[in-house]
Amino acid sequence: MSKDESNVLYPPSKIGIVGGGQLGKLMAFEAKKMGYHLTILDPTYNCPAGQVSDEQITASFADKDSIRKLAKETDVITFEFEHINADILKELEDEGYRVYPSGHTLKKIQNKYIQKKLLFDKGVKVPNLKKVNSKLDIINTFEDFGDELILKTCTGGYDGKGNIVIKNKAKLDEIIDELSDDSIKEHFFAEKLVDFEKELSIIASRDLMGNVSFYPIAENTHKDSILTLTVAPADISSLVEEKAINTAKEVMDILDDVGVFCIEMFLGKDHEIYVNEIAPRPHNSGHYTYEACITSQFEQLIRIITGMPLGSTNLLSPCAMTNILGTDEVIGQYSVKGMEDILKEKNAYIHLYGKFSTGKNKKIGHITVLDDNLKEASKKALEAINNLKIISIKKS
Repeated sequence: MSKDESNVLYPPSKIGIVGGGQLGKLMAFEAKKMGYHLTILDPTYNCPAGQVSDEQITASFADKDSIRKLAKETDVITFEFEHINADILKELEDEGYRVYPSGHTLKKIQNKYIQKKLLFDKGVKVPNLKKVNSKLDIINTFEDFGDELILKTCTGGYDGKGNIVIKNKAKLDEIIDELSDDSIKEHFFAEKLVDFEKELSIIASRDLMGNVSFYPIAENTHKDSILTLTVAPADISSLVEEKAINTAKEVMDILDDVGVFCIEMFLGKDHEIYVNEIAPRPHNSGHYTYEACITSQFEQLIRIITGMPLGSTNLLSPCAMTNILGTDEVIGQYSVKGMEDILKEKNAYIHLYGKFSTGKNKKIGHITVLDDNLKEASKKALEAINNLKIISIKKS
């Protein structure tokens, strides 16, 4: 990788992406459109991003040597997945390689307790939290938080994995019996459940010159902690919008980093904004930007890491995005039927990620529908999902 301090990387400079899933694939599309060379690092051969890139290094996200190889063979590296070796990214950055966002930021964000404590200490509203180090700590915190809490793993959790909601004494006793004091001390913290009205998110971007921009606030619906529907713009008052944007500005000032970040928030029934989590990369709830905004979150990241100006985040149309999720009825290789019914709809778009296999709740694609009427966009997106059928490909 070049160690030239010049900010701008012109095509066909080489971009390296750690992670080859759907986010990497959509980033790769934009990079290739702009004329850049792409190398993906991912442990899965022919992963979604690898299918549309120039090269793939097939290696573990924890493989320091392979990540260093990626850095040496490219001009800048980024990532589409948090659960990677942040220490090697920090080392590379300290040696002068271009790494955006910073490995130092990733290290903080990877530990959700450290992430939340950082925000709390800087005055950003987050759910009440406490580091728990023993069974007794959990019992006392459960009582302090009103006989309910959510127990979270400090690292490694996503899409609800690693989260345990405890709302009654029976569940508390069950969890206490399953955990040891050592495991609790090493892995867990507790959070007070937020009585929220809406789940919101905002995609923020910051370029190498320090310019910051925000996409329209999205409203999200989850089922079993999996995102099922995103609509933009969110149905919120101008006052709530102002609070959310001001909170996002505070978060970006605290991070003081370069890249695209998703800030997930709760709108509490007390009308306050609480930050739930930060993702230092493009995000599932920002997929709508691909068709509905002048510049998608994916193009924005490529612009940022190559030193180009930020693109416009203006919304072209109200929209709804819904994930295509696998079911427990089809495990393994699959086919998708019903696309023709969806594509009859004007301004409906399908993205299939090219994942080799499916399973319960596995994200294999998404659908975006644009419509001047937000309720109609949501209705059409949900109808589209119902028209799509995932079927098994039987091995001969």
